[in-house]
Amino acid sequence: MGRLFGTDGVRGRANADLTPELALAVAVAAAHKLAETDRSHPPLAVVGRDTRASGEMLEAAVVAGLTSAGANVVRVGVLPTPAVAFLTAEIKADLGVMLSASHNPMPDNGIKLFAAGGHKLPDEIEMRIEAAVEANATTAWERPIGAGVGRVNDLLDGADHYVQHLVGTVPHPLDGIKVVVDCANGAAADVAPVAYREAGAEVIAIHAEPDGLNINDECGSNHIEALRAAVVEHGAHLGLAHDGDADRCVAVTADGEEVDGDQVMAILALAMRDAGELTQDTLVATVMSNLGLRLAMSAHGIRLVETKVGDRYVLEELRASGLALGGEQSGHIVLPAYATTGDGVLTGLHLMARMAATGTSLAELAAVVTKLPQVLINVPVGDRTVGAAAPAVRAEVERAEAELGETGRVLLRPSGTEPLVRVMVEAATEATAREVAERIAGHVRTASPVA
Repeated sequence: MGRLFGTDGVRGRANADLTPELALAVAVAAAHKLAETDRSHPPLAVVGRDTRASGEMLEAAVVAGLTSAGANVVRVGVLPTPAVAFLTAEIKADLGVMLSASHNPMPDNGIKLFAAGGHKLPDEIEMRIEAAVEANATTAWERPIGAGVGRVNDLLDGADHYVQHLVGTVPHPLDGIKVVVDCANGAAADVAPVAYREAGAEVIAIHAEPDGLNINDECGSNHIEALRAAVVEHGAHLGLAHDGDADRCVAVTADGEEVDGDQVMAILALAMRDAGELTQDTLVATVMSNLGLRLAMSAHGIRLVETKVGDRYVLEELRASGLALGGEQSGHIVLPAYATTGDGVLTGLHLMARMAATGTSLAELAAVVTKLPQVLINVPVGDRTVGAAAPAVRAEVERAEAELGETGRVLLRPSGTEPLVRVMVEAATEATAREVAERIAGHVRTASPVA
């Protein structure tokens, strides 16, 4: 069996790659691993989902798997991923299960698992769950009967608890701010507008009518065209866009200009530094963040720590070093004082709080980061390791780095899942970035041609 878990759980086409049988098997294995670590009580699991139609099917399979292995289940229904993590900690559950494929299109779905406290599972536990899935497929496992079978309860006010928690974190009321929020026809559809209104903002919600099929469909954080238009049409101060499970947040200014995760992180870093809340004056970001973010943070005396691509690596660094802010260019922002994972609605609240507290427009706040043109080329290769490490490729990268100096950057990264080498170049102009990226990509293709 190949690896089930990627950097953000198990993901694939619902009922094709991710079948009810596989969902049940993962749930059983997870319950077994939890029971091994603590036999003092039956494991308790929180199960939530986004608005995808397939979530209903997979929820049934996961609940069946957990209860058949002796775990008790609290169903919370449709809620954002960070809400499931929050409730896992809030009710002291042993496991949280979120059924979502985040920003992916509707045919996909996924399984995200949280440990006690709402934290993402360590790699070691995921590997043990994978091994149990494989073992259970070939060997009968002992099934509880009678009173040993798990029970199911529904938590009907989970959304209310989550919204109260979010609003309680806001450092400044949002009175006077008019915001358009794109809910991606996903898990934010009910929660985000309510949270923003309760914090004091005037809210216009779009793409907030999920039907099970329209999640992320030309809307949300990956498709902000409609949000741009709505912000201008309604004369709003800003727009916010979430993805299907609301763990991301990107913004647009009053003029409809995009403000990405790098700029949001910079705004929040300065706000937290001014309030004495930015631990060690340090921000955590991945290697994909724009050089402009690094330069802006350096100019303001803020240290930037880099991690590999993937929010789990940002989270690991934040926890290991006790830091207070991190995230990704995609808009996946983590505020560990208030959340154990990326939370798009929490991010939106704190972004607007900075605007309200300073009386400054989003465009002015975002101007702290001057983004350098960034070109990314995905190069198909026969062997991604050879394509990235060949001497001719490394020599070309070194040559490019010498040419660009402090005005640019080169990142060469083999894909973790596909036969691709990703070539990313930043430079003072897009023409320079593209010329350098194409040059390196050509060497990669030569070093490991596709058969």
